[in-house]
Amino acid sequence: MQASGSDLPAARPLGRAMLAGLAGRCPACARGRMLAGYLRVAERCPACGEALHHHRADDGPAYLTVLLTGKLAAIALYAAFVTWRPDPAVMAAGFAIGSAALALLLLPRLKGLVVAIQWAQRMHGFGRAG
Repeated sequence: MQASGSDLPAARPLGRAMLAGLAGRCPACARGRMLAGYLRVAERCPACGEALHHHRADDGPAYLTVLLTGKLAAIALYAAFVTWRPDPAVMAAGFAIGSAALALLLLPRLKGLVVAIQWAQRMHGFGRAG
């Protein structure tokens, strides 16, 4: 699909694609599941047939997960220490479990986000027809 009077392809909706990616849905239709497993991206969307195998998410989602988990944990650690002054062992155990749970929750969502951004920006083969 070409934009009128231009050789550039029509723009894809970045915001809608990002929201769909965060939800683990196909960035093209927002209906089909993007992930075929915890982190494995499906070859094609089961709902619309959009090819998703072009993605090159690599270490981006892991980096973003560590970045966000670290920032949120540091803020929560400081707030908990100032407010309640818990025992160091309790704090270490609680924040280790909380940080691991947060990282496991964020990782597939951020992978969906990165793949959706690549789709919307037509990166790594997502711009080709077919």
